[in-house]
Amino acid sequence: MDGLEEESGLKPPRNHCFHTVGEADKPALSFVTPEVPDENNFDELVKTSRGFPSLASSATQGDASNTLAKYEYGVPLQTPDSFLRFPSPLTSSLCIDENPAAFLVNQAVKCTREIDLERCEEIEALSMASYSSPEILRVPNSRTKVPVTVQSIVVKSLNHTVSWLKDTHLALQPAFVSAGNFNICTNAVLQVKYSLTYTNAGEVTEAGLSLVLGTVSSGAVPIQQMFEIHFIQQNTRPVPLSGNPGYVVGLPLVAGFQPQKGSGIIQTTNRYGQFTILHSTTEQDCLALEGIRTPVLFGYDMQSGCQLRVASAVPCQLTAQKVKSLLKGQGFPDYVAPFGNSQVQDVLDWVPVHVLSHSFSMKDSCQVPVALVIEVKWTKYGSLVNPQAKIVNVTANLFFSSFPEADTGSEKILLISTGVTFVDVSAPAEAGFRARPTINARLPFNFFFPFV
Repeated sequence: MDGLEEESGLKPPRNHCFHTVGEADKPALSFVTPEVPDENNFDELVKTSRGFPSLASSATQGDASNTLAKYEYGVPLQTPDSFLRFPSPLTSSLCIDENPAAFLVNQAVKCTREIDLERCEEIEALSMASYSSPEILRVPNSRTKVPVTVQSIVVKSLNHTVSWLKDTHLALQPAFVSAGNFNICTNAVLQVKYSLTYTNAGEVTEAGLSLVLGTVSSGAVPIQQMFEIHFIQQNTRPVPLSGNPGYVVGLPLVAGFQPQKGSGIIQTTNRYGQFTILHSTTEQDCLALEGIRTPVLFGYDMQSGCQLRVASAVPCQLTAQKVKSLLKGQGFPDYVAPFGNSQVQDVLDWVPVHVLSHSFSMKDSCQVPVALVIEVKWTKYGSLVNPQAKIVNVTANLFFSSFPEADTGSEKILLISTGVTFVDVSAPAEAGFRARPTINARLPFNFFFPFV
């Protein structure tokens, strides 16, 4: 610092702070009196403030998307002139058409719209062209455009009957029809559903549109519109469920195992191989069927078995291990999902598989498992009108028996079997009666005067 003072001849101020007030700083020295909106300046204030707060935040996100090479979560989907509009209710139930559709944000909304029925042909929100004509940019600021393809058109009449149009290339426009005192508007858009396909790189590759057009009468004004948008990742398949939420009879049980405490449930990708039993054939040879299993299907009681030929020289302990692996199969589950759509991360909701051992005889020192019987207890969950099947307990009973003597001198034959039983433990519905109401009436002190 001393060298700087010698070269420049200037001494910096010590323990002092100076600030010059300029023209730009004057508004910061006082509060600006806000302008109160009224019926005369409301429209002007809406334009200057860019609408409602959610629109302002969307505009900020839109400015940020101008510098992106790919779409990110929450970024508005761009079109050549603006963004893809997704009408939504904001501060009220009325539809706001300036709401942008955001990337990877699935939405399903309902809103009402005030319309002049006689001028329905001029209202863009009722025309299917306003939803099918926009082209989405593949990535922000891209020259590649993704057209919106109309996948289905359903026409709804005044008596609520629906018909599906095979030709999706028709450009149906709203039309006002007047017959005496009866006025209607046909081909008005009632439901809009976007289905967008995207890649891992944040690119939009396809855009599908499903529409429901209907006839609106003067008695149905204002009308209610439904809008939905969802995103599907490219080259992915939907995960099949065994119920939603309750199990469906005939579908496989959802099961898995927990490798360590605190982790989630791990499942095999083969939904028919998550919980299995032995597979029976005419040969009844266990070794020939090793690896071939029968899935446990909800609501189906099953029984299967086979024969295992063991050389007399094979020790009992080794035979017991082999038979136990045949009965349980590879990857015997630790947990079973209570519902058909249970999530693997909700470990505390899953039902543990209790393994119980039963022995017919305790005289011999070596016991060999000969049967595995799985008991699944389930109950009807929810309302009586639409009950859902819920699994509440799973028990795997492993039965042991004495090691048999050699039948032919050189080998022993073991008969092993597996079975599954489903037990309905639902409590019967009981009619409930409310207690009779008690009357707690207080009369005036002179109510019976002059008799008392």
